[in-house]
Amino acid sequence: VQLVESGGGLVQSGGSLRLSCAASGFTFSSYGMSWYRQAPGKERELVARISSAGSGSAGSTTNYADSVKGRFTISRDNAKNTVYLQMSSLKPEDTAVYLCNVRRLHDYWGQGTQVTVSS
Repeated sequence: VQLVESGGGLVQSGGSLRLSCAASGFTFSSYGMSWYRQAPGKERELVARISSAGSGSAGSTTNYADSVKGRFTISRDNAKNTVYLQMSSLKPEDTAVYLCNVRRLHDYWGQGTQVTVSS
């Protein structure tokens, strides 16, 4: 299993970023995918989760942390084995390393991508 995140960077408060996570080594379309984040000195927290069904298809479900509802959108493209996190109206408190996750028999993680939001 390999998860490779990209798309992080430095953005001003109120700005937007789109993160991508390219997955390989397993049947991507069979598993739900998640984005987590970890800020310095804080515990890792779940940001968003999407079911295995492709975005826009019947049965596709998403869940979000209260802190990002209405600002972040998780989606996936099962043809490209990729999950996305569109982040808008970014705030300084969104600054963290963002990690892609898939749970099979145990959790698999990517290396993470840094998102820094300046005030």
